[in-house]
Amino acid sequence: MEKKKVLVIDDEQIVLDSVRKILADRYEVETADNGTRGIKLALKNPCDIVLTDIRMPDVGGLIVLREIKRQKPSLPVMIITGYASVRSAVAAMKLGAADYIEKPFTPEQLAEAVATAIEREKEREPDAQQVIHKEEMLRVLERAGHDNDFRSALLNHGADALENYELTKPEMLAVITGDIHWIEEQIGPLTDNQKKWLEARLAAEIW
Repeated sequence: MEKKKVLVIDDEQIVLDSVRKILADRYEVETADNGTRGIKLALKNPCDIVLTDIRMPDVGGLIVLREIKRQKPSLPVMIITGYASVRSAVAAMKLGAADYIEKPFTPEQLAEAVATAIEREKEREPDAQQVIHKEEMLRVLERAGHDNDFRSALLNHGADALENYELTKPEMLAVITGDIHWIEEQIGPLTDNQKKWLEARLAAEIW
């Protein structure tokens, strides 16, 4: 039987080496040492699951999640995280991540988590990768443009700040990551006020 393929994205070589060693007997493992390269590999090459660090210097895990899901909505993306970033990893699951695993992990924990995520994703309907709730998106962006507390909540709490809005995971992910280009492509030009949060998010050093 042909081995399933795993792509691991992490800026720490020790993590890449460890995951490769643990999974090599059961999977074909490819690695990338930064988010930009990881996205390119995920979109170019076939694979069955992506494991990505949540915090990386160039492109963080949420951007990796967004860009992969945008083109391959059925491909499960699992977050690798340290203790300090567990909250961000849990939030990533609300935005479309298949699961997360906390470092340090045992070989058994990693192997089981990967196998479970691959199987679970087979049973899930992929999230629609277009704006469905246009008016709700505009409501969020309007509020974020003039409400400093709401902007702070979006920045620090991610998806939790959007729990009272009817948005899909891709819609929330676009708002949380400041994806102006995709949002305007989907719903048309935004006002300066509606872009205020998105531009602030792009300038923020977080995730």
